[in-house]
Amino acid sequence: MMNAYRALASSYDRLTCDVDYEAIVDFYWQILERDGIYPRTAADLACGTGSITAILAGRGIPTIGVDLSEDMLTQAWDKTQSLTPRPLFVRQNLAALRLPRGVDLAVCALDSLDYITDPADCERAIQRVYRCLNPGGVFLFDVNTPEKLRAMDGQVFLDEDDDVYCVWRGEFEQTSNILSYGMDLFQRRGHVWERSFEEHREYAYSREQLTGYLKAAGFTDIEVFADRCFCPPREGEQRIYFKARKGRIK
Repeated sequence: MMNAYRALASSYDRLTCDVDYEAIVDFYWQILERDGIYPRTAADLACGTGSITAILAGRGIPTIGVDLSEDMLTQAWDKTQSLTPRPLFVRQNLAALRLPRGVDLAVCALDSLDYITDPADCERAIQRVYRCLNPGGVFLFDVNTPEKLRAMDGQVFLDEDDDVYCVWRGEFEQTSNILSYGMDLFQRRGHVWERSFEEHREYAYSREQLTGYLKAAGFTDIEVFADRCFCPPREGEQRIYFKARKGRIK
């Protein structure tokens, strides 16, 4: 990945202002409350600029934010300065995840696992999450479906506001099973527009593949949902959610 999120970090929140982070966390809570689970601690994996981290901490849950991008973590740190409890942020690769303490809940939002383009690393990341959860802990995450990623081949997308202009183009490679999208980013710096380029890549993980990784890591009570809906994924689903639990000590 070519400097992914380095230039984008300072503009990320403006370009994703349509993402309803509160609704995502509300869906997490519906899943947890349905099963009578009330986490006391949490980890937001691939936390980016910390929007979900901030919501979890704002609900009184001590939260650890984890991301590989130092630039994104800087934004997250600035965003959460006034919160109590103040989140802890660590820079780590999920395939080598090691938290300073166990947590009751781990979440990984907005298809972040898809960014792990080596399936072996994705499997290791899921194993690491399992180890970092307390007994009875829950892992919640979502991914883009292979159907969605394949359909983005050849597509051109535009995001903009008064100070940022972003054009990105998708290319899906069948052999590698990876969607690559080059992103041309124009950011206003005073009276000057600064241009930068980033390349992002996502692996098209199937539902069966990820379920297999979860089972191999030791997770049980695995469920797969349609996008923020308590129903199985339907044909043509663009995003699916997973819930998996680490067994309690008997």
